Amino acid sequence: MKRMLVYLNGYQKESVIAPLFKMLEACFDLLVPLVMANIVNVGIAAGDARYILTRCALLLLLAMVGLGCSVTAQYFSAKAAVGYATALRHALFAHIQSLGFSEMDTIGTSTLITRMTSDINLVQGGLNMFLRLFLRSPFVVVGAMVCAFAVNARAAMIFVVTIPALSVVVFSIMAVTSPLYRKVQGRLDRVLGLTRENLTGVRVVRAFGKEASETRRFEQTNDQLTGLQLKVGHLSALTNPLTYVLINLAIVALLYTGAIEIDAGGMAQGDLIALVNYMNQILVELVKLANLIVQISKAWASAGRVQAVLDTRPGMAFPAVVTGQADSRRAQEAVRFDHAGLTYAGAGAPSLTGITFTARPGETIGIIGGTGAGKSSLVSLIPRFYDATEGSVELFGRPASAWPRELLRGRVATVMQKAQLFTGTIRSNLLWGNRAATDAELWAALETAQAADFVRAKPLGLDEPVEQGGRNFSGGQRQRLTIARALVAKPDILILDDSASALDFATDAALRKAIAALPGSMTVFIVSQRAASLQHADRIIVLDDGHMVGCGSHQELLARCPVYQEIYESQFKKPSELVKGGAPA
Repeated sequence: MKRMLVYLNGYQKESVIAPLFKMLEACFDLLVPLVMANIVNVGIAAGDARYILTRCALLLLLAMVGLGCSVTAQYFSAKAAVGYATALRHALFAHIQSLGFSEMDTIGTSTLITRMTSDINLVQGGLNMFLRLFLRSPFVVVGAMVCAFAVNARAAMIFVVTIPALSVVVFSIMAVTSPLYRKVQGRLDRVLGLTRENLTGVRVVRAFGKEASETRRFEQTNDQLTGLQLKVGHLSALTNPLTYVLINLAIVALLYTGAIEIDAGGMAQGDLIALVNYMNQILVELVKLANLIVQISKAWASAGRVQAVLDTRPGMAFPAVVTGQADSRRAQEAVRFDHAGLTYAGAGAPSLTGITFTARPGETIGIIGGTGAGKSSLVSLIPRFYDATEGSVELFGRPASAWPRELLRGRVATVMQKAQLFTGTIRSNLLWGNRAATDAELWAALETAQAADFVRAKPLGLDEPVEQGGRNFSGGQRQRLTIARALVAKPDILILDDSASALDFATDAALRKAIAALPGSMTVFIVSQRAASLQHADRIIVLDDGHMVGCGSHQELLARCPVYQEIYESQFKKPSELVKGGAPA
């Protein structure tokens, strides 16, 4: 946890000034009971109105100075806490961006969102209260006890007994509630995950009429969170009544002892008022301290969760420059898989096993197979979203691990299964591929992606706004824009991971024809469920349960690959069926 203090760099001054001004405020507060005692013992006892007025003016001055100290402390503590949270959030976001797909799969999106928002907000609030109260409250408690001894040593012994008893109550409750707050944040992760799942899949929920069952599932998860929050809230709520009981018992004992001392002439009436005020100050400060400890417990648990993400190391390292010598025999090969396999973290079985093939520059490679056959897993090894857990993957004669991240992702462009656009404009989304691209290059990419017509039809053209996730575009339009975004990068290798599923057959065919007509020697990988989309590829790789069961042209696979035959025949009628169907009479 000490490593998280590095994000306070630049706010050391504020972190020192805030507690110092709070201690200065506390000093003025400790003087107030003594002034009140003098008013009673001297001013009221002697009937000296002038003395009383001057001491009241002194009280007003102490209040004004204390208020100024408090405002100053509040300002600097808030500045330090907000600055710390900002730096921590930036660091966490940057670290998340450095994590690989494997780590993201393991941690989970909903958990990361909770830690970026709720957890860091709790850490910010805890730090703010800590800077304001971690010196003030103990200082007032100890200072009040010292002042009490200065007033009357015998009566002050009550403070010696009360303060440890209060400390036992406060710290016992903290020890019980601290681990429970960690569980609360874990339950919050579940609620957020379920909420995210239902919001992103709301159309599916409504299509199947599952609103009631999803509501019940959410209520069940939310009730678990509520129950745990109530439990920890009830335990934390014990702090105030228990401390008030102890303080009130101490005040009763103080009044009893003070009455005896006053009757014996060992203490003045004003001194008893001062002692009661000091006891009340201790009560207020211990209640503040108890609330601070509750807040710190929440912040500590949240800080641990944030630190757990920061401690998660990326599973793969990228070199700063291209390493190793390219194999001259393989330098003309765009991609080479040599008995490559992939097993996801926590998976019980490999998703890919023994994949071996070579793709040359300018070739179009089709990848087909049933659901879960490993098609997306295979192409994810090329841009090194995942590392092969067995065998090797090479690009242009070098292992994929020998390429720097920026250079590798610059030469390999991937269009994911889910078309993802970002808030902004069509232009800003396309420029993700190449920040320096000209308008002519953007329009050329849109023409190839079969998206130019509907972009021209927009009132603002390239500057047409894109809402979050591209929700103001249809599924087919989003897919074509993401393909254009990849083409803007002018990659050496283009991966279309089932990225034309929302396109009609004519648009799909026009897209493939336009990509094939591009100048240069770009290698294209097309993942598709449609045999018609792949039959013109130079080679087609057929996957079945993670194994490569066929590799060849469309005609070759029809002749000798049963899996491909089954896929093809499921989408096209056999010649015998065409004859039987005939033309209607």
